[in-house]
Amino acid sequence: MGAEHPEDFDPMTSTLDILDRLIGYDTVSARSNLGLIDYVQDYLSSRGFTLERVTDPTGEKAGLFASIGPAGSGIMLSAHTDVVPVDGQDWTRPPFALTREGDRLFGRGTTDMKGFLAAMLNAADHAAKAPLKEPLKLAISYDEEVGCLGIAHMIDRLAPGIGLPRACIVGEPTGMQVAIGHKGKQSLRVKCRGQSGHSALAPRFVNALHLGADVVIAMRTLQDWLASQGARDTAYDVPYSTVHVGRMTAGTALNIVPDQAELLMEFRHLAEDDPADLRARIEADLVRIAAAYGGAARIDVEEIAAYPGLSTDPRAAFVAELQAITGIDETAKVAFGTEAGFFDGLGIDTVVCGPGSMEGQGHKPDEYITLDQLQACDSMLARVVEGLCR
Repeated sequence: MGAEHPEDFDPMTSTLDILDRLIGYDTVSARSNLGLIDYVQDYLSSRGFTLERVTDPTGEKAGLFASIGPAGSGIMLSAHTDVVPVDGQDWTRPPFALTREGDRLFGRGTTDMKGFLAAMLNAADHAAKAPLKEPLKLAISYDEEVGCLGIAHMIDRLAPGIGLPRACIVGEPTGMQVAIGHKGKQSLRVKCRGQSGHSALAPRFVNALHLGADVVIAMRTLQDWLASQGARDTAYDVPYSTVHVGRMTAGTALNIVPDQAELLMEFRHLAEDDPADLRARIEADLVRIAAAYGGAARIDVEEIAAYPGLSTDPRAAFVAELQAITGIDETAKVAFGTEAGFFDGLGIDTVVCGPGSMEGQGHKPDEYITLDQLQACDSMLARVVEGLCR
């Protein structure tokens, strides 16, 4: 990053330098993140952190749990290392090099969420020099963008590795507002099997595309029911659970009746809607659709990925603590999913709070974060570290 940092942001020099380094790693989820993880591991180990490295089954990716300070629960900061692809997007700056223009810092992941990771590592440096009375703990994961696969693989190693914290901040971009909730999600692959044949005799065969169309209609009906009769939470922009079919593929040629079709779909559920019940309703619809074809059709469903929702009590002590630190009294619930539900599921008071705007910058070309948002994050994390010294 070539431009000089303005004097007002001198305290952020370390965060900006770290962010410059992090953006330089192309950690799109389809690629390895080991270069970045090696850098972070060296950074933390040189500052005295206890480290637990968790490698994925392929050996091509890894995450870290880290802790510094005395024995105890303490507070955890959480970030993921992977980013979404840039292919097909119209970038006017290099996506994997940090570019400074005025108060904006451009690069893939600046907002989602290497900006928070950089501030988190800067806070780790301060914690290494501070008289901690409680530990600072870190969770650094992989494959969040493809369904929170990394943390799902890592989470069982948290308690035996560095111990459970009393509270956790997941630093996804919320404009530094304290978020206490988001929906859970399941991603599903639905495979429809019919009968192939010549299109001139199409009515004699079960067209797998017709099966797929029946599935889409059933999911639209379920969505209508959820919108009108399901649980509601007006803290969300869409205040009910949602069902979405995003892709259907089938067929090889116009004159062949397709015998296979595949749909990719998801449902995102409120805390009040049991995901097992929603999954059971979907599977019951699939059985009913296949049965209507008299045994000549089959529909199978498999789970691609899933993550739990987050529903933190707004009266939790850590929520009030973080509101006092940020100076923002109101809490929010966010539309996007995070890894927070995994920590919440372990009984840890968990919030989502980080710099940048997911709606404004997340997953977009020329992604950027502003200096004032990074400064606010640095300030929040500095006060978190200070609180661990009392």
